[in-house]
Amino acid sequence: MEQFVARIQCVPIPEPDLTPAQIIARAEAMRDMLRAQADDSEKRGHYGPAVHEAFQRAGFYRMLQPRLFGGYEFDFATFYRVIIEISRGDPSTGWCLALASGHAFTLASHWSADAQAEIFGAHGEFRAPSRAAAKGQVTRAEGGYRVNGTWDFCSGIPYSTHVLNTSRLVRPGEPDAIVAVIVPRKDYEILDDWGDILGLRGSGSNSCQVDDALVPENYVVPCDWFEMNARPTPGTELHKNPMYLGMTGAFYHGETVSATVGAAKAALDEYERIVKSRKTSKPPIVPRYQNQDYQQTFGLALTLADCAEGLLMRVAEMHTQACRRWWEIGEPFTAEMAMRMRGMLQKAGRLASEATEMLFFNSGPSAAKNSSPMQRYFRDVMTYNTHVQSQQRTTSHELARARWRIPNVALADAT
Repeated sequence: MEQFVARIQCVPIPEPDLTPAQIIARAEAMRDMLRAQADDSEKRGHYGPAVHEAFQRAGFYRMLQPRLFGGYEFDFATFYRVIIEISRGDPSTGWCLALASGHAFTLASHWSADAQAEIFGAHGEFRAPSRAAAKGQVTRAEGGYRVNGTWDFCSGIPYSTHVLNTSRLVRPGEPDAIVAVIVPRKDYEILDDWGDILGLRGSGSNSCQVDDALVPENYVVPCDWFEMNARPTPGTELHKNPMYLGMTGAFYHGETVSATVGAAKAALDEYERIVKSRKTSKPPIVPRYQNQDYQQTFGLALTLADCAEGLLMRVAEMHTQACRRWWEIGEPFTAEMAMRMRGMLQKAGRLASEATEMLFFNSGPSAAKNSSPMQRYFRDVMTYNTHVQSQQRTTSHELARARWRIPNVALADAT
């Protein structure tokens, strides 16, 4: 691997000395701009070109990208904090950014060194949604693999350079295998089918369609990332960073939860604006923020949002520590560990949702107007709650099965 690194030309890092604190501050500074464009983003279905260019300049798409290929290689906590701050400006925009930028981590973990060098390219431009549901099909062909299919809900796709999707590899005479495949932008169509939904209308969650695309053989890898135990990955060997062990089960839901925590913070900001600008409707007539009922609502919601953020940051810390223990002493990073982290993320999403619901229900009828930011935050959070990964009741049995070492059908299919 050292020979590979020596013979490739490293991709220049735009700002080699950029720090986590600086990139988080850049996200905070964009809050007012993002709120001003939120209506347009909903109508368009994604944030506009000017915002995309601002994100490029800020380095947001490169947060989890390896330094070898022009990224900043920040940790999970930094990534989550940036997404929270962007989502505090506009949750849909934060959701779209998270799911466009986060999967550089997946590529850097599980694809070969040669594939990474080709896909990240000479300029380190990689933005890719990732659809976990195995759709479409992949078949062997001369020169690589043929890819066909349509994948819906590809959040983050509008400014994508690639898609990273899960599919079924057709193997004549054998059961299909679950694989992950990366398809370059020239080989897929972004369908105009997003926006007719309750919330997250600006999240750029369009479908993509791939018709008989030929991709190189090293663009397709087994989707066996759920229980890595003590096995190294191409990413750990190439980048010498244990983060690239690539335990996606401990990370993927954090992308959407960070946007949901940001939505709760946005709702707190809007509620505070409302109660400081309006008076009570019954005597004593005072500014609402001086009324105990409104104070109680704000205090309870703030605590819920703080707990949600605390859980999210704790998972980032646990994930990082588990990777380091694997790296330093060979301690396995098991499926049970990843699922426990996923459960904590699901609870964080639930707490952030409860905070937003409470604020919406206690903001008065004007909050339900179509022009109300509070209504948008409520719609966005309700839409998050329809996401399969938010459904703790329907996934918690997987944690118990991993704990008791009962074979998991989903995991068996993925290996």
